[in-house]
Amino acid sequence: MKPFSPRGAKRPYERCTGHKRGHRRPRVRPRRRREVRRGDDFDTRSSRRGAEAQANDGVESGWDGLSELQRLAEFADEGEITLEYVGERPDAVERGHATEGEIDALIRDLADDMGATFVTSDIVQSEVAEAKGLDVEYIAPRVEDVGELTIEEYFDDLTMSVHLKTGVVPMAKRGEIGEMHYEEIRDEVLSEARMKEYVDEIENSAKESPEGFIELSEPGMTIVQFRDYRISLARPPFSDGIEITAVRPIVQTDLDDYEYDDELRNRLLEQQRGVLISGSPGAGKSTFAQAVARFLSGSDYSVKTMEKPRDLQVGPEITQYTELNDQMSLTADSLLMVRPDYTIYDEVRKTDDFEVFADMRLAGVGMIGVVHATRAIDALQRLVGRVELGMIPQVVDTVVYIEAGEVHTVYDVTTEVKVPHGLMEEDLARPVIVINDFETGEPAYEIYTFNRQVVTVPLNDEEEEESTGVDRIARQEIEREIRSIAQGHVDVDLKSPNTAVVYVEDQDISTVIGKGGGRIQDVENRLGIDIDVRTHDEKPNSSPNESGDAGGTTPAASDRSGQIVKPEITSRHIVIPVDGEAGETVEVEADGEYLFTATVGRGGEVQVSRGSAIAEELELAIDRKQQITVTPS
Repeated sequence: MKPFSPRGAKRPYERCTGHKRGHRRPRVRPRRRREVRRGDDFDTRSSRRGAEAQANDGVESGWDGLSELQRLAEFADEGEITLEYVGERPDAVERGHATEGEIDALIRDLADDMGATFVTSDIVQSEVAEAKGLDVEYIAPRVEDVGELTIEEYFDDLTMSVHLKTGVVPMAKRGEIGEMHYEEIRDEVLSEARMKEYVDEIENSAKESPEGFIELSEPGMTIVQFRDYRISLARPPFSDGIEITAVRPIVQTDLDDYEYDDELRNRLLEQQRGVLISGSPGAGKSTFAQAVARFLSGSDYSVKTMEKPRDLQVGPEITQYTELNDQMSLTADSLLMVRPDYTIYDEVRKTDDFEVFADMRLAGVGMIGVVHATRAIDALQRLVGRVELGMIPQVVDTVVYIEAGEVHTVYDVTTEVKVPHGLMEEDLARPVIVINDFETGEPAYEIYTFNRQVVTVPLNDEEEEESTGVDRIARQEIEREIRSIAQGHVDVDLKSPNTAVVYVEDQDISTVIGKGGGRIQDVENRLGIDIDVRTHDEKPNSSPNESGDAGGTTPAASDRSGQIVKPEITSRHIVIPVDGEAGETVEVEADGEYLFTATVGRGGEVQVSRGSAIAEELELAIDRKQQITVTPS
C-alpha cells in the first residue's frame, strides 16, 4: 500500500520517518493479522477518512493522523505488519457529535466486533475500553525535549518583537522601553519555503513541549505560546502571505522600580481595588501589570489572570485563564467559584470586556485591567456608556497611566453629591465623579450629567483661556435648546455659570419666550441656568443691519469665509481639523446651517464626544454628505 499524500501538499511522511524530534516508532504486534491502532482519534477506515476531512479543513491534527497512517503503510510495505482498513465512514451526525465521544464509541465497537487489541494513547479512551471488557494496550505519549526555535536567532537583548513575512526582509522592534524602533535586521528576503519551515517548527514544538501550547487555531491564524514567546502565525487567505510575529518581554520589573511604589503598595493592600493600567501601545503597561501581579501574589493574595492570548509573564503560582468556550463571561463565572483576591484582566477593549470587568469588581473581586489609552482620563472615559455613571467609582477607584515604562500619572476616583465646579446654584447639586491627582490630592477632572448628557470637565485645563470647560458646555447646550425653538440666527452670551443672555430674531422672540414665559422657563429648569431673551438689536455694539434677513444669517456672518473641513470619526470622538490658533472660538456649520460653537484645542482640532446630541447632529450631516465648514465666531 502506497503512502497517501494529498495533491499539492507537502508530504507529511517527510516529517514522520523518525529523523526529526518528537516522533516515535509505533509499537506494533506483527503476529496479529488485524489490529486496531488509535492515534489522535484516527483508526481503521474511519480514521483515514476522518484524518483526510480534518486535513482538508486545515486542522493540524488531521495532518498528524495522515502521518501516522503513512507510517503504518510503510511498515506494511516492509512486511513488518499486515495492514487492512475496515469499518464504515462516520456520517454527518456522528462527526458532529465527535466531541461528545461518538467517534470514540465507533472505534471501540469496531475493536470489540473484530476481537482486536485496542491500542491508544488516550487515557480516557483506554479506561472506557477496558471497562467495556476490551483487550487494551495503553501507550503513554512521549514528551520530547525541544531546543531553541530557529526564529530565536533573530532576537537580541533589546529586541521586543520580530516580524517575518514572505517576500520581505526580517524586521524587528528594538530599543529601550519608550524608545522602540522598527528596523531591518537582515538583508535577505524571506522565501515561502523558509517561512513554511519556521511555521512547522513552531507548531510542532508547541505541541511536543510542555513549555508550549496552541492558544488559538483558526483557518488562517494560529497563536502559539512557547516559553516566553507569544507567536502569531498568519497564512493566506486570512493574510496576503505567510507572516510570523513573535513577541517577548525584554524587561521584568518590581513595584519598587516605579515612582509611587510605597503609596501604590499601601493602596493595593488596604482593600481589593478596581485599577485601570493605561497607556499607549509599547509604553510598558503589561510589564507594570506583571510587577503588580507578582507583588500581590507575594503579599498573601490569591491572584489569577484573564487573557486572550495569554502572554503575561508571571510565576507558576499565578494561574492564567483564557476564554472559556470563546466567552470571557464564562471564564469570569468560573473564576468566581475559584474566589481569587485579585484578577489581572489583560486586555480590556470591547464593551463585553468592560462589562465582565465591572461584574467581577461588583462581586467583590479585586480587578486590575490593562487598557489602551493616550491619556489617563481616556481610560476612565471608556467606561462611560458601558457602566452606569454612578457605579464607575465602585468599579474603578484608581487609574495608573504608564508612559515610556514609567508611572506618569495616578488618579484617585471618588464620587460626591455636590454642585459641579463652575456652577453656583445649590439646586444644581448632583452626583459628581471627582478625579483627584494621587500625588497632590488636587481635583483634576469632574464627570457628571448635564442636560441628560455625560460631560467630562477638566479643572486645570491649560488649553482654556477666557472660558472654562463648563462655560463651553453650557453655551453649546443653550444654543441647542434655543435653536430647536427659533427659526433665525441665535447668539448666546454667557454672563456667569448660572446666567446667560440669548439674542434671537424679532420674529422669534415671542416663540422662544412662550405664553407667560412658560417655554423659556422649561429650558431654564432643564439647564439650571437663568436665561434673558433679547433681540439682536439689543446686543451691545450691534449695527442697525445686524439683525439679518429672514434666513437667520447676518451680513457680518455672510462676509466671513468658512473653512471647509473633513471630520474624522473615531471610536470615541468626531475630530474636526481646524487651521487656527488654539483657544480660538469657532462655529461649525453643515451646508450653511449652524450646528454648534466650540473652542479649538491645542492640537489644532475640535473634538466632539460621540453619543452626545451635538455629535449625533454632526454624524447625520456627515452621512448626508453635507459640506462641513468652520468659521471664526
